[in-house]
Amino acid sequence: MRIRWIGCAAAVALSGWAGAQEDVREKLTGLWGVEQSIGPLVKGELTIDGQGGQWHASIGGLHASVERSGEAVHFTLPADGGEFRGKVAQDGTVVGHWIQPGAVFPYGSRYASPVVLAKFAPNAWRGAVTPLDERIWFYVQISRSHDGELSAIIRNTDANLFRGRVYKVVVNGNAVAFQRDGHTNFDGTLDTESDSLQIPLLNSYPAFKLTRHRDGTAIGFSARIGEEAHDYVYRTPLAAGDGWPTGTLAEAGIDPRPITELIERILSTPPGLENPVAMHSLLIARHGKLVLEEYFYGMDAWRTHDMRSASKTFTSVLVGIARQNGVQVGADTRVYAVGQTSKPDPRKEALTIGHLLSMTSGLDCDDNRDSPGNEDTMQNQDKQPDWVQYALDLPVLSTPGGDHAIYCSASINLAAGMLRKITNTWIPDLFYQTLARPLGITEYHMNLAPNDEGYMGGGLYLRPRDQLKFGQLYLNGGTWNGKRLVSREWVSESTSVHATFTPRPPFDTDHGYGYAWHSRPLEYGGRTYRDYYAAGNGGQYVIVIPSLDLVVGFTGGDYSEARKFYPWESEIVPKYIIRAAMGH
Repeated sequence: MRIRWIGCAAAVALSGWAGAQEDVREKLTGLWGVEQSIGPLVKGELTIDGQGGQWHASIGGLHASVERSGEAVHFTLPADGGEFRGKVAQDGTVVGHWIQPGAVFPYGSRYASPVVLAKFAPNAWRGAVTPLDERIWFYVQISRSHDGELSAIIRNTDANLFRGRVYKVVVNGNAVAFQRDGHTNFDGTLDTESDSLQIPLLNSYPAFKLTRHRDGTAIGFSARIGEEAHDYVYRTPLAAGDGWPTGTLAEAGIDPRPITELIERILSTPPGLENPVAMHSLLIARHGKLVLEEYFYGMDAWRTHDMRSASKTFTSVLVGIARQNGVQVGADTRVYAVGQTSKPDPRKEALTIGHLLSMTSGLDCDDNRDSPGNEDTMQNQDKQPDWVQYALDLPVLSTPGGDHAIYCSASINLAAGMLRKITNTWIPDLFYQTLARPLGITEYHMNLAPNDEGYMGGGLYLRPRDQLKFGQLYLNGGTWNGKRLVSREWVSESTSVHATFTPRPPFDTDHGYGYAWHSRPLEYGGRTYRDYYAAGNGGQYVIVIPSLDLVVGFTGGDYSEARKFYPWESEIVPKYIIRAAMGH
């Protein structure tokens, strides 16, 4: 009887434990999320006080002495709080860039953001510092199969971490393990009292506290929440004082029905691993007016978006602007007549900026294979902080030129480095002075190499409305609101096809490449419409279709999932947008 009594007690205990585990599994099912900013700490109003003999700067409770050299102004905050580089302009303002500390998320880069300080007293200036916000949005969706097993997918809106992965969820008390291929990737803890789930989703950062999300509360997980979550209503873009004239689809001769069809597809497609239209923004300009502006997945008009490799095209634009402004630079400029290399090779003598911009450099640089010039290889090494010099020192595989392009981010950054040497101007300053300010772009964030030079191989953050401006600039033949920035000849030369890329099947087709502009023939209704476009990982596009007087902009977050975002330009544009522009 004693043994039987113990067995009954054990059975009761085991039954209670199993019931408790079942209760935990039931509570885990659903959508969990965290939306927060983790930095940077220093932002807001910056004051430079030059009224005394020693100039002084203050922001966010931190103070620093200001160094001056002629009109140049510079200071660095203590405790790695940030750095300012600027100068006193002719109009009396102080214009420069704020350099924020290396970001925790997502890439660890330092970024340069424009700052304009207005004079408010004799020798005193004040203005806003707006660094790149390190925003953390993670969503964990836990589902239960028919056999009771739990699985999870994790969505990260900003960097697409955990993309394409399904985790097995194993419960032990309130401990929650997320496993793949039999290995635990990270451990979480369920707090039933606060109904929260703590998971260390970033290795170098403490566990995040995820709370339960009901329907219509996860702004970065669903395409749109609120009254427009399902029934789309077209609204004319608002004038924002940023230089964009606005108009309606009807005024632009665009049939609203295909556009509505596309947007309703975006809104109605369930979020998850197989969503092929997870766009963050869609903008259309026609006949010089912004006529469509839609945002999804928590994006809005005022938030800058990572352009990734679509940023490369700005290097080509800057070369054209410099030439327009009288700088002796162009596609035929010899690179090694400007730069220096510690590893001479006779074939390098023929290398030009045009070869770099068309990705026909012949250098051992291929982002799609394990090469010395691979962008990840370059950025992960710590022996050479000067990425321009790193590219100059790359070995040569072939004579520069030819009609076959090899995708190489380092070559575009090298072209920017040559422009920096020729103009003797820091790339963030050159970008602001010659392009951003004339286009009315007041906020951007340019990532920097370890030596604090602007990196033009990718990663520039811009608002979508501002991204679309440089497409319109080229569609206008080099002018913006009547002011010429780039010559018509450079627009034509840089958007002409100089080489072709081998397609990446099954989601890509053979397409051409100009000077950092892609180009493809788009087919619709038995006709061919040639486009040229800037393109970046994750679905960043600025697409120009000259024959339709049309510019289209996409941003997205499907980073490293080309099968999803490649068709946006090659298939979605013809199917919906060209069809709408043709009126049927």
